[in-house]
Amino acid sequence: MTSPTLTVLTAFILFACTFVRSAVGFGDALLAMPLLGLIMSLQTASPVVAFMGFMISLTILISDPKSVDFKSAWRLIIATIIGVPFGLLLLNYAPERLVKVILGLLLILYGIGNLVTPRMPRLQNEKYAFIFGFIAGILGGAYNTNGPPIAIYGTLRRWRPDYFRATMQCYFLFSGIATIAGHGIVGLWTPIVWNLFLWSLPSIFLGVYIGGKVNRWIPQPMFNQIIFSLLVIVGFLFLL
Repeated sequence: MTSPTLTVLTAFILFACTFVRSAVGFGDALLAMPLLGLIMSLQTASPVVAFMGFMISLTILISDPKSVDFKSAWRLIIATIIGVPFGLLLLNYAPERLVKVILGLLLILYGIGNLVTPRMPRLQNEKYAFIFGFIAGILGGAYNTNGPPIAIYGTLRRWRPDYFRATMQCYFLFSGIATIAGHGIVGLWTPIVWNLFLWSLPSIFLGVYIGGKVNRWIPQPMFNQIIFSLLVIVGFLFLL
């Protein structure tokens, strides 16, 4: 059994993280993992976050399937699956600290560059999704961080906030299924995980609803600035 304090804190954290993901399309795990890690083990936090992510994606897709760019989504998913084994090789053979520093600096430079001079090129062809999906698969396989390349692809494609949000969830739904299955195989579906997740479902649904409202209020220029700012934050997290 879990204590009432732990249950309430978990529900509150998952609400805040769900709100961010629902409003801008990604970033929930970057917030949830360190915050939940303060009150529980990472072996418990990781599957809870995975279940949260799956539920967010499923809820958004059910409520807004027309906003998904399916031409890009399936290419991103296939390329990510192909890239994951290369990420595992990177994890085993490349110096982790050096790779993270390089990735962090690239994300920081990309984000700040677009915040200062927002004149990024526009990708007209969805076939570029294969490149970004492959990079996402490498980062996902190596460091469980497949979101930034997909977010960059969305900004280069000039997705509207609703398209960005929905297409990201289509992508994360399939990657989330694989993550959840992996957790189950290694025995992380413990009673405390199910308890915390099920008690947090109302807060997750509330976060999706409020975040969705905010997503529709954000104008395109401001939305791009939010995405670039999040990429800069992710870059600094890589450095730290």
